[in-house]
Amino acid sequence: MSTPTKTFALLLSFTWLAGAVSGQTQVDPKTAIRMLNSQQHQFEQAIVQVADNIYTAVGYHGANTSMIVGTDGVIIIDTLRGPASAAKAAEAFRKYSDKPVKAIVYTHSHGDHTGGASAFVGSEKPDIYATKGFGSATGLNKAVGPIGMKRGARQFGRNLSPAESTNRGVAPASTTDHDGGKGYLSPTVTVPGSGLKTTIAGVDIEFHIAPGETDDAMFIWLPSEKVLFSGDNFYHSFPNLYAIRGTPYRDVLTWSESVAEMAEFRPNVLVPGHTMPIRGEEASTTALKDYSEAIRSVYDQTILGINAGKSPGQIAHEVKLPEHLKDKPYLIQFYGSVPHAVRAIYSGLLGWYDGNPTTLNPLAPKQQAEKMAELAGGTQRLTEQMQVVLEKQDYQWALELSDHVKWLDDADRKLARQVKIAALRGLAAREYNAPNRNYYLSYANDLESGRLSDIWF
Repeated sequence: MSTPTKTFALLLSFTWLAGAVSGQTQVDPKTAIRMLNSQQHQFEQAIVQVADNIYTAVGYHGANTSMIVGTDGVIIIDTLRGPASAAKAAEAFRKYSDKPVKAIVYTHSHGDHTGGASAFVGSEKPDIYATKGFGSATGLNKAVGPIGMKRGARQFGRNLSPAESTNRGVAPASTTDHDGGKGYLSPTVTVPGSGLKTTIAGVDIEFHIAPGETDDAMFIWLPSEKVLFSGDNFYHSFPNLYAIRGTPYRDVLTWSESVAEMAEFRPNVLVPGHTMPIRGEEASTTALKDYSEAIRSVYDQTILGINAGKSPGQIAHEVKLPEHLKDKPYLIQFYGSVPHAVRAIYSGLLGWYDGNPTTLNPLAPKQQAEKMAELAGGTQRLTEQMQVVLEKQDYQWALELSDHVKWLDDADRKLARQVKIAALRGLAAREYNAPNRNYYLSYANDLESGRLSDIWF
């Protein structure tokens, strides 16, 4: 049995186990770590020849960069996060061609695809292609930048020790980030809303507008070679329809439609924005169709729940991928999460209020905690119950109870913090969703260090 086939079979067995947890991404710790380790092959450092004169550098940073060799020059698709990592990829590409770079293409404006452009440029200045609205969806409002930085570091596990690190779901755990964005070069050619078909260095190339993970995204199509570069609208994981670091609403329905449009091209090779390329027309087309259907299914199920008057919490626990899609290796929830997507769709379409008057003006957290303690028979009884559920490894409930106990004036807040740390580590051990795992562990470390002793967020 070949390595890819073995990996596929392994993932199927893992997802069968995971399916018993009602769509969540918690399994037993040994299974969780095996699943995350099995995903490593998707971003092992390599130059992959995807077609004649087309090469993709995987694993040189979190994202991919690709080189298309033309008659008198090359085209670069995406440029990694900074010039240090990009320079290593550029050097590896030079083993296949020393022709000058005639054009650079940004599939979208996320920094891990744009920050290393200068490393590919010599004395000849290339054209740099991007969409008309490029940069319009790069991230959070600057006003919430400080907390966004902290949450981003937790999601990606940037401060985790080597012993705690696994990966980021669609990228390695450790990347060169000190020079992020320092190699960015501004676009010089604007791709109009209708798209663009042109010839660069003798290569026929098409730019197709495709909003999805960002509003400024596009995919690149090479009609002669039948190679499609998807940007971050496709990679080997259920898509990150919402990022827990915090993001503006990502238009889920449009994302599904953009991927469906890609499938219509029936590519011989599909090159994702992260993870390994997919070869073969049937495999590539099926993957894109499945991806589009999975996104649309989560959206449609969420809309049904919304219009039935259900809360986002209830819907998040009910929505599941269709049975025929849940075991697909490119739809395992290593990076994106179905429950997170549901909540994002709800708030993106309706805002924070769930329509239930009980939640219109809820009690303050301290008041809720005091009433919870009263129901439990006092602070001591609530504290004891918190410890009992932790011992039973009911980690989520222990986590929630610790948040009540920490508000009580007569409580042992140090003990509550210790319980919360232990519960977070317990949840992390069971997680195969990399952002969830990284966030649990990072938050536990922040609590343990004392950085979050007073505010706990």
